This record gives sequence, C-alpha cells and structure tokens, in this order.
Amino acid sequence: MLNRPSLHQELYLIAHDDDGKPLIQPPSLRLGLAGAVLLDLTLSGRVNVTQGRLAVYDRTPIGDMVADSLIPAILSDRANRDLKLWIKQIAEDVYDRTCGSLVAAGVLTKVTRRRLGVLSQVRYQPVDTTPAVRARAGVREATTGARGAPDAHYAALCGLVGVLRLESTLYINQPSSRLVGRLRTIAGEHSGPVLEIAQTVDTLIGETAVAAYR
Repeated sequence: MLNRPSLHQELYLIAHDDDGKPLIQPPSLRLGLAGAVLLDLTLSGRVNVTQGRLAVYDRTPIGDMVADSLIPAILSDRANRDLKLWIKQIAEDVYDRTCGSLVAAGVLTKVTRRRLGVLSQVRYQPVDTTPAVRARAGVREATTGARGAPDAHYAALCGLVGVLRLESTLYINQPSSRLVGRLRTIAGEHSGPVLEIAQTVDTLIGETAVAAYR
C-alpha cells in the first residue's frame, strides 16, 4: 500500500466509486489527471509554470513512475514548452498509466464481471477503500478549515476537484456553486503555478465540451 499517494493517484481515487466506475466523463478526467501529474512535478520543485510555459528545474526523480517519465520527455522537446499542449499530450495515456501505478502499489485490483452471461466488463476496484477515504477527507478538511490551512498537495487537489466538479464526493452540506468557489479559492491562495494549471485544465475541459457539440 502507498504511504501517501501522489496527486494524480489521489485524484483518480476521488473520481471513482467503490466499484471502480468513473464519476465524471473520461475526457475531463484525463485532462484533470494530466494537470495533477504536472502539479506533482511542480510542487516537488522539478518543474515550474509561468505564463503558460513549462521549465524544468531539477531532473531528480520524485519516485513516481508516471511523473518521472515526463521530465526527460519535456527536456527532449525544446520547441514545445506550452502548458496547454503538454496537458493534452499527457492526457492521452495518463488514465491507464495512473490506474496501472495504483494496481502495482496494491491499491486497485482488476475485476472482470460477466454481463448477460456473455459480455465481460473489466473494472479496477479498490482493494481497500481507505486511500480514497483519506483523499476525500484531506480535501474536505482543507475546504472546511478543520485542520488549519492546507498544505500545497491538498490545495492543488482542491483546485482540481473544483474544476472537475467532483464536489459531491466530499459530502459537505453546502450549495455546489459555493463549494466549487471555495475549492478554487483555496488553490488560488497557495501559489501561481497551482492556480495556472487548474485554470488551464478548466479551459481545456471547456474546449473539449464545445468540440463535442460541433
């Protein structure tokens, strides 16, 4: 089991129910996970984001197989440091890679079910719901101020939960609009890169939704 999952792993857990079913549309979730991976690198001091551009500050691995694979990729592509482009590029396979990392850590397990006696449905379900419960509790406590000001990790997670409209998973008795506003405010109060990445994910989700209706 993980001592403390990375941001993208915790976001994955928050965004699924106990049966392993996604709670939001996959395109939005993939973009959110991509932003979370970049935030893992940003908060660990490996990458910085300024005015929509990425810069690598430190090549040292952080111990996360998904995030660590990005630094060499970013460094090898000197012409492309645009934040929006990287989020879209990371989003292509980040869902499967994050799921795989949680399976490797023993947090998720593959479950195959028969439907109508013929068709099979594959889900990746929690071995233990504790990591997901802790992730939601961390965001909930950050939102309510139960344990004072949140650290960088949970401030960033608050921003992504707000952008992805996963506020209902927190079970806080507040109007959704007020709660989402609070989640975004927490992200904005922490640091510029946290807010910038969250806002860029939000913009890309909006662009994806518009494109789907064209």
